[in-house]
Amino acid sequence: MELNVANTVKWMTLTNEKIQENKTYLTELDQAIGDGDHGINMARGFQEVEAKITATDYDNVSDLLKDVSMTLLSKVGGAAGPLYGTAFLKLSMAVKGSETLDFPKFKSGLAEALAGIKQRGKAEKGEKTLVDVWEPLVDYLNGQNSFNAAGFESVAKEAMEATKDFEAKKGRAAYLRERSIGHLDPGSVSSFYIFSSLVEVLKEGD
Repeated sequence: MELNVANTVKWMTLTNEKIQENKTYLTELDQAIGDGDHGINMARGFQEVEAKITATDYDNVSDLLKDVSMTLLSKVGGAAGPLYGTAFLKLSMAVKGSETLDFPKFKSGLAEALAGIKQRGKAEKGEKTLVDVWEPLVDYLNGQNSFNAAGFESVAKEAMEATKDFEAKKGRAAYLRERSIGHLDPGSVSSFYIFSSLVEVLKEGD
């Protein structure tokens, strides 16, 4: 795998498309167990991301990902903005000084992003947050020597679907306790859109 400026822009553009298409669905998921604004916040944030990065010329992937991070931090409300903003900032730092993002850098960058999310959100795996998608992906990549698009997407999908059976321990959803079981975690679903978009872009480049 190799992410350059052009296909990273494509990745973010496709993510924005998926989030706009599923904005209502994400909002409905969040209305069931959260504040009800995840779809609206994510749609606004990624629309701004696309506007920013398509209007800017970048020499390297690191600067592009940093702009993604800063835009999400400033434009996405609720808990999602700081969490996704931190994740993309850590990813950008992992490739600092490199024009492209290869598999070893992606692997270490995603691990750094996960650590940032956990620290920022004070969350662990199994608490019905986006950690429940990011951590299984990091674990999966740690056992790989190259990027397997089908395997990566399959792990992301299974991890997202598994959140339905978890009891929420963080945020507004935690107040519902066992009544949060049976609902997908909205942050895990939006994370799946981000990662499935990445897979699509990388498959195109094969």
